[in-house]
This record gives sequence, structure tokens and C-alpha cells, in this order.
Amino acid sequence: MYKGDISSAAHTASVRERADDAAESSDRKPGEAWSIVRRRLRAELGEDVFSSWFGRLELQTVNDGVAHLTVPTRFLKSWIEANYLDRVRAVFQTEFNDVARITVAVRSAAGSTAARCAEPSVRPVQMTPARPSGAEPAAPAAPTAREQRMDDLVGNPLDSRLTFAQFIVGRSNALAHAAAERIAGHEGGVPLYSPFFLHAGVGLGKTHLLQAISREMEQRGRRVIYLTADRFMYGFVSALKAQTALAFKEKLRGIDLLVLDDVQFIQGRSIQQEFGHTVNALIDAGRQIVVAADRPPSDLEALDERVRSRLAGGLVVEMGALDEGLRARILDARITAVRSTNPSFSVGPEVVQYVASAIATNGRDLDGAVNRLLAHTTLTGGTITIETAEGAIRDLVRTREPKRVKIEDIQKLVATRYNVSRSDILSERRTAAVVKPRQIAMYLSKQLTLRSLPEIGRRFGGRDHTTVLHAVRKIEKAVGEDRSLSEEVELLKRMLLD
Repeated sequence: MYKGDISSAAHTASVRERADDAAESSDRKPGEAWSIVRRRLRAELGEDVFSSWFGRLELQTVNDGVAHLTVPTRFLKSWIEANYLDRVRAVFQTEFNDVARITVAVRSAAGSTAARCAEPSVRPVQMTPARPSGAEPAAPAAPTAREQRMDDLVGNPLDSRLTFAQFIVGRSNALAHAAAERIAGHEGGVPLYSPFFLHAGVGLGKTHLLQAISREMEQRGRRVIYLTADRFMYGFVSALKAQTALAFKEKLRGIDLLVLDDVQFIQGRSIQQEFGHTVNALIDAGRQIVVAADRPPSDLEALDERVRSRLAGGLVVEMGALDEGLRARILDARITAVRSTNPSFSVGPEVVQYVASAIATNGRDLDGAVNRLLAHTTLTGGTITIETAEGAIRDLVRTREPKRVKIEDIQKLVATRYNVSRSDILSERRTAAVVKPRQIAMYLSKQLTLRSLPEIGRRFGGRDHTTVLHAVRKIEKAVGEDRSLSEEVELLKRMLLD
């Protein structure tokens, strides 16, 4: 075959391959494409940025080449449009090339799918989406300037179902529940555990306890403001634009209880500074502060160090994962609540036990399971067996996510293994007995966490990222050449991941 023929054949194959890719992209359903887009955004931007700005971004529809996305708050909408819209569109077009434009809208309160109200508690499970307790109410059309200024000073509404009486207590949340009740019932004097900091994964009951505290103290005549981080940021920025920032600050600092949910989402230097000033002012004035996040204060690296230190100075409590027994009790409570409006809905104990063992994630997925079982009964009229339950909840049964490893845990384990102290690893000491474990700890931090090199350097005594990079490369090379070191590092990885 002549060179020209080879070139022509290669060109034809290339054109055919691009056509096949385009056809495959066109055939792909928008929902499938959106799942891939989310994964790519998470990989490109990192877990912290993705969780902060894209965790609640949802695809609504794709019509006439336009992908319509929604978020729960106006602040998120404006931030994504100003900083990430082009990135989202570019990534989306690689998976769904019919999309030429992206729009972002604020989800209405009634239509939001961010199931904040699905924290573990006893309440009816509805077939129609309920308004999440943490979502903003739908804004009135064309608000006046005064209405806008007043809106900046109003906290998020409380969900009447999220009370202490409806919270199901288990081993994993007993301490958090007890502390929350003590705070809510405290009368006068110096506040208890201020600030009170709750941290847990998604759907384990943080918001439920925060709202229960807020409602209980509100009923006792105390001045309470419950805010999500989005609402706090939006209120502060809007107050600055409307030149009512002083009134906004006075409103926050003149209350008895400030409750702030999802504090990990607070972004922006000026907003963080104002949050820190507010926390200091309330604590110094003897007021109660309750804060929740998805990680402890020491891991909130996006926050100013002084704010983290102040939050860590109070009572910090972790709410652990739901054990199987607690999940079964939550399911029983959900089913009982549903039967008050659907008397024919019946789920046997063996099915409850199966669902409790199959869904090991969080309370929101348990709500989803009950919704699916209710739909099966309503739509088919059939009896719910283990087989039908297995089919109904298939999409909720997830493989167990790998354990989240903390840099602090890596430092402690490596220090113990090499008979040095954690303070030695963080120190400036450069003896061989300290340098080697320090470099191994840095290497494991890069391998087992999502932290960037500068972040890892800060957690190792404020070192530069080039120091971390040198350590990572040195251990990578040593592991390839030294079998005993390779086995030692693999053992440390298994110990951290088990």
C-alpha cells in the first residue's frame, strides 16, 4: 500500500471514530452524562472544592441544547455562574455534545431534592418531595428594597418535625443528643459548652439536633437564629450591597443562640473574618453558639486558623455511623409514621431487617427505601417480600466507601511505629531517626488523602510544598528499590485503611 493510501485510510478511520464517539455521546442519557460530569468535576477540582460548590448542584432537564441545572440557594447560583459556569459547560459537552448552553436556577422550596429533612428522626415519609428544612423559602417576585434588606436578617425556617421527641437515640449519637438536650434546657447563667461543635457525615442527624436545640430554646422565649452557611454568606454579602451590614451584625450579636449548619461551606476571607468576629463577640458576651460540619474543626483547612481554634475550644462531638440495630429502629419509626396516612402499608420484620442490613449509609437512604417500598405497595398492590424489597432498593445499596484517613492518624501511627513522638515529626529536627518517619508520613498523606501538597505541608509544621514533594518522590523511589521498606509501607497502609 502506498503512503498516500495509508494516510487516506488513517484519515477515514479517524473520521469514523469521531463519528462513533459523537453518536455514543448523543445516545447517552442526560442523567448518565451528568453522573460522569460530576465525577470529572470532583477529579479536576478536588474533593473540598467539589463538596463546597457542586455537592448540591443538580441536573433538572436538557431541552433544545440547553442543560438546566439547579441549586438550593441564590448565593450558590451567583457563585457558580461567576466562577465555574464555563468549566461545567466544557466538561458537560465532552459527555453530551448536544449541549451548547448551561443555565443555573434556584430550586423552589417545594421542589428541592436536597433531603435535609431526612435526618434520622420519626416522621412521615411522603411520596411527594417535602421542603428541606435547610432550604430557603421561595423568594417573592420582585421584592422591594426594604423587603430585601429585611430578608438579609432572617434565619432559615425550622422544620416542626425535627424535635428531640422525634430523634432516635443510639450508641453512635447518644453523647451528641445528651449534650444538645442539656444546652437546650439550660436556664440562665454562663452557657454550657459554647461553642458546641457537632461533626458527622451526611444524613446522620446533625441538622436534626441543631433544629431541635433551636426550637426548644425558641419556645423558652430565647432569641434564636438558625442559619445554614449558604444563608449566612448570602445575608452578609447582600447586607454589604444594601449598605445594611451594621444592622446585620447587630442582629447576629444581639441574640441568645446562634446556630450555624454546614460551616465547611463558608468561603471568602471577609466573610470568614466576619464569622470569626461574630463568634468572638457572642462568646465574650456569654451567648450560646452551636455549629455543625462534616469534619472536626482541625480539618476545616479552608477556615481561618483563629476561627478553627475558637471552634475547637468548646465541646466537640462526633456523631458516628448508624449501626444496624439503630437503622432497624429508624426504619420501624418511618414505617409507623407512613401507616398513619397509608393504613394498608405493611412491612414485615424480616424485610425491615434485610433493608437495615443492606443499607449501611445514612438516614436519608433509609427514607428513600421506605418511599420505594410505599410506591411498590401503592402502584402494584402486592405484598412486600424480601425479593421485592431487594429490587426496590437496589439503587440505594452502595458498596462500602473506603475509610477516610486523616493526616493526624497517619502521623500518630507512623510515630508509634518508628518509636518517635508526633511532635518530633512536626518539629524542625533533622536527625535520621526523625526524617525517615516524617517523609513516610508525608508520602502516606499524599497517597491516602485528598489533601494538596501545600495543605500537607501546613499539617507538618508549616513546611513548604516543595519539601513534601521531595519526601514523596524520595519514598516512592526507595519503595521501588527496598523490598523491606515496601512491605513496611504497605503494612502501614493496611493498618490505616482497616
